[in-house]
Amino acid sequence: MRPFKILFLMLYFITGPVLFSQGKKVIIIDAGHGGTDFGAIGTNHIKEKDITLAIAKAMLFYNSILLDNTYELYLTRYKDTLISLSHRTKLVNALQPDFFISLHCNHALNSKATGIEIYLHNKTSLQTENQVKSKAIALAMVNVLTERLGYRNRGIKRANFQVLRESIATSPAILVELGFLSNVDEASYLELKKNINALALALLMSIKN
Repeated sequence: MRPFKILFLMLYFITGPVLFSQGKKVIIIDAGHGGTDFGAIGTNHIKEKDITLAIAKAMLFYNSILLDNTYELYLTRYKDTLISLSHRTKLVNALQPDFFISLHCNHALNSKATGIEIYLHNKTSLQTENQVKSKAIALAMVNVLTERLGYRNRGIKRANFQVLRESIATSPAILVELGFLSNVDEASYLELKKNINALALALLMSIKN
């Protein structure tokens, strides 16, 4: 993956257009897994639950120091705890955010599998406002993660994941698979704090774009 240019990102934040209308927007960041649910385990023994939480916390941090708290961010978990999927979506229905993003890492039997996948709820034929916004953010996210961080694009896909199914009526919602822990290179990339920070900034950038 190409080296991350933090100065470029800072300039982009200042000059880039916003997808949402003006005013502080509420965003819920769902750090996948947690507690006894480790999620995927990397070739280097890193755990998906730790990576997703680290990225979510980094998004909180950069929203504060670079974006002057442009967004009102909430996490579904702030530490290594097991939160049920239903409780995660109850938070969505309670806060009625402008956007919901669930963070995950991938795993495959094929150790050569690489890249990012972004999931929308599978009932896209409804074409509700939330579905349309979800797809727009997903497209922006794919562009940023591939062009700025060098990820391979595995495409925007559709699934009936519970966090999407129970959120889409309330909020635009996507689920992001941020690389394969079963791949040596991508697992090693996600092990480094500077790359976690790069992902956090890129995700914020793609929401703003």
